[in-house]
Amino acid sequence: MSPIEDHPLRYALANELHARPFPSLDAPCGAIFLAIKRPEQPEAHEVDAGRAHLTQLLDRYGAPHPQPGATHWFGEVGKFKLKWEQHTEFATYTLFTPALEDRPFDPKAFQGFPDEWLASAPGPRITSALIRVEGDPGPAEITKRVDGWFVPESLAVSKVLDGAATIATDFRIDVAGHMRLAIFVGDVTGERRIGRIVQRLCEIETYKSMSMLGLARVRDLGPRMRDLDTTLTALMSAMTEGGTNAEDTLRELLVTSAELESLLAQSSFRFGATGAYEAIVNQRIDVLREQRFEGRQTFAEFMMRRFDPAMRTVKASERRLQTMAERAIRAGDLLRTRVDVERSAQNQKLLESMDKRADLQLRLQKTVEGLSVVAISYYAVNLVLYMAQPAAYAVGIPKLVLAAITTPVVVLAVWWMVHRIREKME
Repeated sequence: MSPIEDHPLRYALANELHARPFPSLDAPCGAIFLAIKRPEQPEAHEVDAGRAHLTQLLDRYGAPHPQPGATHWFGEVGKFKLKWEQHTEFATYTLFTPALEDRPFDPKAFQGFPDEWLASAPGPRITSALIRVEGDPGPAEITKRVDGWFVPESLAVSKVLDGAATIATDFRIDVAGHMRLAIFVGDVTGERRIGRIVQRLCEIETYKSMSMLGLARVRDLGPRMRDLDTTLTALMSAMTEGGTNAEDTLRELLVTSAELESLLAQSSFRFGATGAYEAIVNQRIDVLREQRFEGRQTFAEFMMRRFDPAMRTVKASERRLQTMAERAIRAGDLLRTRVDVERSAQNQKLLESMDKRADLQLRLQKTVEGLSVVAISYYAVNLVLYMAQPAAYAVGIPKLVLAAITTPVVVLAVWWMVHRIREKME
């Protein structure tokens, strides 16, 4: 053993690359596919609901359970082989049967999933499909069969993997509630290649269905987005025209901006998932290396005509929502600046009025100061007369003369004292 220490996740991460091997299938055979959507925000007891649901199915057939925490399982369940995969938003179940039913795409084939077990599913069905794998009977017979099995208007048929197989479907849900997929394989096509084709078709159908949830989300958001767009435009027009209270407009604008941000936050996961699922659908179709069959439309052409416009609608709505949120933020910044300028003007006027009031107070203070000099001098003269009168009486100076002499001196002294006090305070 090497003395170096391994990272705790080294083996788990390496094994993840080999966690979902393709099944090996031999034509003729069939597959029954089911994808169950997990709850948007599962409760704590629902986190392992998908694995528990799988365990219920395995118990019906007496099959061994998956390892704790497993996200995939493959094994035999009765006369079938079951492939289970747990993904972030959904879980998929695929039953492989070595025999084909006499009636093509017979709904009874789906009884491999018991009704009671289906009724206890932890989420709704996002898609299900019946897949029929046959040997290649030749172009003429393939044309005859697919024309009888599928709706011609939406039928897509193409040769894949350098002619190893021919695949066909109309991407429609039949009366039993299932998609129909047909695969015609050549004699030299290996078991693992057949398994890869079946797996790719199941993935295309699943991720196509999951990505279309983004379109449903956009349609739900459409009316509210139009209302918010109208409100935002009206508020911005009010800002331009004036005549409205800026603070009231800002308050309404902040409410609109908050709602836009809330819608964006609530939809960001769905928009991101839709983009990821779309990329997977296109990648899975690309790896099939399609070739046209008898002039029929290919899977890629069908997606270009029917699927791509829906995805462009989702992207356009996402951009529109982001643009509206950015417009609201910019408008809020502009309006907030306008409110700040108006408040600054109000503050300037308030300061000017305060300056005028201070000038008036200063003038009043000077007036009062003059009166106070007179009042203080009056009392000070009386005090001086009381103190100096005995001496003035002794030398024969009358009281009126003494008052006339002391009054100017006292007034000047009081004025000088008050003036010095004001200078020190200033």
